[in-house]
Amino acid sequence: MNASATVAVGSCLSTSKPLSIGLSPVPICLRRRRRCLMIEAEVELAASEAQSAYRRLILLRHAKSSWQHPALRDHDRPLSKSGRADAVAVSQKLQRIGWIPQLILSSDAVRTRETLKIMQEQVRGFLEAEVHFISSFYSIAAMDGQTAEHLQRTICQYSSDEILTIMCMGHNKGWEEAASMFAGASIELKACNAALLEAPGKSWEVVRFPSIKYFHVVSVSFLPYFCMEVTIKYSLYKLNIRQIQPPILHYYMFYFYLQELLFLSGAKLEL
Repeated sequence: MNASATVAVGSCLSTSKPLSIGLSPVPICLRRRRRCLMIEAEVELAASEAQSAYRRLILLRHAKSSWQHPALRDHDRPLSKSGRADAVAVSQKLQRIGWIPQLILSSDAVRTRETLKIMQEQVRGFLEAEVHFISSFYSIAAMDGQTAEHLQRTICQYSSDEILTIMCMGHNKGWEEAASMFAGASIELKACNAALLEAPGKSWEVVRFPSIKYFHVVSVSFLPYFCMEVTIKYSLYKLNIRQIQPPILHYYMFYFYLQELLFLSGAKLEL
């Protein structure tokens, strides 16, 4: 073949332009529109991810206090021996399930200060958290129906968007009322029990209660699995079950252990 007769593949003989095969180029205006839509979608995705960030609130009632010194003001009563042991237990429980606060707001009463001090001695995460003692937490807990709103205002005052987990330490009856209002269900908070509340929101200001998606009460009376056999035997004895059959005992041990595992995964077991 003559070199002058060679034709580039896909070119027209007369114009040497690319052959049209039924596809027209996308207009510039449409390409720009498509790019804008993609950017808008990315912005909406980022906003939804920020909105889906879960914020966790721990409402912890102080450990048991001592009544051995009746001359002391209620504000100044220290912890009892069992209260100090409970403070150790609840700190370890919260560490085990991964609920360590970045911000701690606490009543300035002696019993709440001592509860926090013991928790900080047991778990480093509590020691590393930012701490503020709020004097109003002591008085507001005694007023009917005012604790929840006061807690919300105080949390917004001291928190930032980067803080995802906050612990508020205080007293009944206010802490029990606030936990029940936030969760939308009746919650009982015994001494050194903690209500764990979780809700979505890009900041603490926009979290609306009761919009809680998850709540659980951590009780210091729930012992680890290796202590359960003794506990269950004692419980069965209290129920006047004199002869403990191994299958029955193993069933109860498995039931409580499974409850613990399901709690860690956020599920619930009902029989």
